[in-house]
Amino acid sequence: MDLKKILDEHLLWLNGEGGSRANLFGANLRGANLFGANLRGANLFGADLCDADLRCADLRNADLCDANLCDADLRCADLRNADLCDANLCDADLRCADLRNADLCDANLCDADLRCADLRNADLCDANLCDADLRCASMDQMIWNIHTAFYPLQCPDSGSYIGYKKASGLVVELEIPADARRSSATSRKCRASKAKVLSITDINGNPGGDQVRSNFDPNFVYAIGETVEVTDFDDNRWNECSTGIHHFITRAEAVIYE
Repeated sequence: MDLKKILDEHLLWLNGEGGSRANLFGANLRGANLFGANLRGANLFGADLCDADLRCADLRNADLCDANLCDADLRCADLRNADLCDANLCDADLRCADLRNADLCDANLCDADLRCADLRNADLCDANLCDADLRCASMDQMIWNIHTAFYPLQCPDSGSYIGYKKASGLVVELEIPADARRSSATSRKCRASKAKVLSITDINGNPGGDQVRSNFDPNFVYAIGETVEVTDFDDNRWNECSTGIHHFITRAEAVIYE
């Protein structure tokens, strides 16, 4: 298969200068270098694109239904209106990818990196997003249903519970009271509107002092025995980077958090 010739013919077709639409139905493109390739409207149904480099590729309106994109690098790729129904995007890197209006029904996005991706109006009905990283992704009007599998909710729905966060390299143990507003995020983190500081230790569990400042707001101080509160708490789970006291359910996760 002469991939360069196919891409050249496809470009002519896109420009109305003859040529022919790229027909890569079921093609073996495993590990292919398609960086910046123009595959707008191409037929990639069932193609094997595992480990392919598709950074900055133009895949608008492309047919990627049932394609294997496992471990593919799709950073900054343009996938607007692409058909990714039943596609395998497990472990794919989709950071900053544009997926507006894409069809991702039944797609496997398990462990995919979707940080800062644009998923507005994308159809994710029946898709698997378990363990996908959706931090700072745009998800306004994203379409999903009860069968869409997101990362399991971490925060208890009611009652008080213990959480842990890292601040200035130290681990802060928190008691989230029963009346605190809370939200599970799109990763393993939780957010709460208020918390009581129980202890401050270093990563080895040794005492770390009586207080520590937030990594993000130097005026926000965690002091042992004091209750801290965020007045403008955002209840929207999808706003991963929004306001709230970010924390984990386990100390181990707080320790390894960078």
